[in-house]
Amino acid sequence: MLTTLSIRDVVLIGRLDLSFHAGLCVLTGETGSGKSILLDALGLALGMRAEARLVRHGADQASVTALFDLAAGHPVLETLNEHGIAGLEDGLMLRRVLGADGRSKAFINDQPVSVQLLKETGGGLVEVHGQFENQRLLNEAAHRGLLDSFGDLSAGLKITGDAHKGWKDAAGARIRAEADMEAAGRDGEFLRHALDEITALDPKPGEETGLARQRTLMMHGEQLVAAMNTAAEELRGDGGALRSLEGALRELKRVAEKAGGRLADTLDALARAQSETAEADALLEAAAVMDLDPRSLEQAEERLFALRALARKHSTEVDGLAEVAEDLAAKVQGLEDGGARLAELTKAEKQARETYESAAAALSQGRGKAAGELDKAVARELKPLKLEKAKFTTALDDLPEDAWGPDGRDKVVFQVTTNPGAPAGPLAKISSGGELARFTLALKAVLAQADPVPILVFDEVDSDVGGAVAAAVGERLAGLAGDAQVLVVTHSPQVAARGMHHWLVSKSDADPGVLTTVDALSDEGRKEEIARMLAGAKITDEARAAADSLLEGAGP
Repeated sequence: MLTTLSIRDVVLIGRLDLSFHAGLCVLTGETGSGKSILLDALGLALGMRAEARLVRHGADQASVTALFDLAAGHPVLETLNEHGIAGLEDGLMLRRVLGADGRSKAFINDQPVSVQLLKETGGGLVEVHGQFENQRLLNEAAHRGLLDSFGDLSAGLKITGDAHKGWKDAAGARIRAEADMEAAGRDGEFLRHALDEITALDPKPGEETGLARQRTLMMHGEQLVAAMNTAAEELRGDGGALRSLEGALRELKRVAEKAGGRLADTLDALARAQSETAEADALLEAAAVMDLDPRSLEQAEERLFALRALARKHSTEVDGLAEVAEDLAAKVQGLEDGGARLAELTKAEKQARETYESAAAALSQGRGKAAGELDKAVARELKPLKLEKAKFTTALDDLPEDAWGPDGRDKVVFQVTTNPGAPAGPLAKISSGGELARFTLALKAVLAQADPVPILVFDEVDSDVGGAVAAAVGERLAGLAGDAQVLVVTHSPQVAARGMHHWLVSKSDADPGVLTTVDALSDEGRKEEIARMLAGAKITDEARAAADSLLEGAGP
């Protein structure tokens, strides 16, 4: 809910801090007192259009801050979290600063954001009914979703969405196969030649690394052989390591018994050294056997260079040539299949489309039933609101095929006729502002559970009505306040009496000029204000008694 609204230098408001509560909150005051300024200010914080005229005369800038307390998991919080807005666990603050030059800045939790994001966020928190034209109930793009929620069609939507994805996936596979066949048909000779070229070379996994190592070894073969021969002479020749170790062991073994065991460790170490040296000599002898034939080097280089050239030709690594060959083989096979796979994919696409059309038809049938129920429910609300001549209709039309989607193939538009015999038109085209507000109140009363919005604002929804009609308006507003926080600007005492909280908007002289003030009313103050609304300029005892009666009749 909206907890605080802080306004600075907006039109006739200098500095104003309002705290709001849950339930039905009413704002009253004489015509021209500045009630519309409050809605203009709230509109700024919600991202609505900013105009330089809203900045108070003489001020450099205007600012409005709105604080909200929202339940965890609210869709708005999830969206803002995706945008990297921090501190959401402590509440939500929307702020707009408007300069005298008409330029504005937007902030969410003190982080700069685009005005568009501020508007999207505000639209998910507050619905304003009355003088503003951007309310969701007037947006035809939202009508289908509202009808689906009212009719509890989530299961049908899920089936239709899954079927649509299956259809589009099948269509995509068929389109790709057609493109592959077309390309293969143009390049058939090239494909076969390229496949034959790779097949003839027959590359093996890891072959490039082995050939490169072999080439390096053979290029330095003579130097390596010379070094290994020298090393072998050092091990095996006269005075070499093997002979020296053998001589040392022989001499020490001859006198070992006389040393009383003191030479045992030395003999063990020399024996190990002799063994390791002999093993190294054997390994060296094996390594020295090398193919130094220049023709072998030439053959290794030719194959290595051929593999690398073929890999470059196909923009891959040498080890990737096998995968390229598989792809080429599949395309050649596709050519030779004569379109058999394409025929299979076309058949699968047709079946997937039929599945989608069946699901969409079932969803349309559910929408038709829900539309009839919605029309009847709204009709029951219209008569008490003095709209008995009006007729509400939920129009369902087929969308063109290119507009079919996961939500089905229906266009849903809320339409009304205000007079018998007149053609039906969009809800937003109702001429009277008060009539439009009452119509949307009726629709909102029916859709309250289907379209839960935490905060609803009604601007003079009781315009041009009184008596029983005004009482009916107040009753419905109080009903909506059971599920949402409702703020209503009203001139009707019947509506004001239904409020759980009441603020009086008035003008007062100030230096310089006149300023709008807003005061929270006590129980006695509420009675006095409602009496004024009943009596006019002079409040009489009869008006006070009537106010008492209204307040008692409205209940707690």
